[in-house]
Amino acid sequence: MSAAPHEDAAHHMDGIYRYQRYIYDLSRKYFLFGRDTMLDGLKPPPSASVLEVGCGTGRNLILAARRYPDAHFYGFDISRMMLETAEANIARAGFEKRIKVVEGDATNFSAQELFGVPAFDRIFISYSLSMIPPWQQVLPQAIDALKPGGSLHIVDFSEQTGLPRWFKSALRAWLKKFSVEPRAELEAELRRVAEEKGCTVTFERLFGDYAHLAVVIKR
Repeated sequence: MSAAPHEDAAHHMDGIYRYQRYIYDLSRKYFLFGRDTMLDGLKPPPSASVLEVGCGTGRNLILAARRYPDAHFYGFDISRMMLETAEANIARAGFEKRIKVVEGDATNFSAQELFGVPAFDRIFISYSLSMIPPWQQVLPQAIDALKPGGSLHIVDFSEQTGLPRWFKSALRAWLKKFSVEPRAELEAELRRVAEEKGCTVTFERLFGDYAHLAVVIKR
């Protein structure tokens, strides 16, 4: 991705979260379901390296660091403002030595260039693909950044097929205000990319198809 699209995306995200970042964690706990289930499923090996793509306020990284005290955590986000909040939250939690966050683009990143880490044992993406227009580009990037035997964990909005139509319509209208769009093609695209790269996939639909939870294991 060229510098101009990266800067455009960063500016767009900064505009959305300029003020939202101050209430993001408080407000999002009521509708970003499945995040803690995803974190419980990470189960990194001893001394593992764990990356979050689109780390936002650092909420997930901090919770994961508490769950897995032997692991080392990394995160990046395209929004500089969200990173400022993440850095403050990480410092407040006392995890500056175990969590490193930097600016980065999920559609075009190098683990070595960002963190000096060649590959990760675990990578997770929480409610970020639905905010990235070229989201398909993220999947091969993330899988390539895994060690053999490592796993990619994804949780995000699904199609809400098991929920009332009025609920789905209201949710979609509200999400659109924040440039969020559920990715109906995620399962098919994830399975396609995983097959190309020799990976296995498990895919679950949670809470009446409110959210989906996927795990890709790299052989």
